[in-house]
Amino acid sequence: MYGKEIEKVLITHEDVRNRLKEVAKKIGDDYKGKDVLFICVLRGAFMFFADLVREISEYDVNAQVDFIAVSSYGEGTVSTGEVKFIKDCSTPIAGKNVIIVEDIVDTGITLNYLKKVFLSREPESLKICTLLDKPARRKVDLIPDYKLFEIPNEFVIGYGLDYNEDYRALKDVCVLAPWVYENK
Repeated sequence: MYGKEIEKVLITHEDVRNRLKEVAKKIGDDYKGKDVLFICVLRGAFMFFADLVREISEYDVNAQVDFIAVSSYGEGTVSTGEVKFIKDCSTPIAGKNVIIVEDIVDTGITLNYLKKVFLSREPESLKICTLLDKPARRKVDLIPDYKLFEIPNEFVIGYGLDYNEDYRALKDVCVLAPWVYENK
């Protein structure tokens, strides 16, 4: 189905859809009758974000959306540890229920930084929702409030996640063969 650069399919699109419904229901139960500002961390989370917000519409939650762009990877597969804000949130978050939607929590450095920045803006509440959680690589004490899947320490692509801007459009979450990125 995929080329030789894909080592294996880690999570099928069907599994993502099924788990996404469960997490959306949990968020819907937690925020029933409330306004929630969902903030998408571009670019990796955009597919997950769109599917999540659509699913949330099934519940009594008034979903508002905004987008931010940050980087801690550059062109490699390992976080540099330095977080750069490329695009900030354009919606004031003071007094709002905010959920940051991320593709993957790896070292946790990026989300730890975002939490500090957004908490300083005094939201009513601030939670993190992630498609993937990779706790084996965590460098800070950070636990997502909502997560779809916990994964092993492998380099994953697809469903919005990329390697050098490639593979985002794959419908499944896949493991990229190490020969593709090693020694680059």
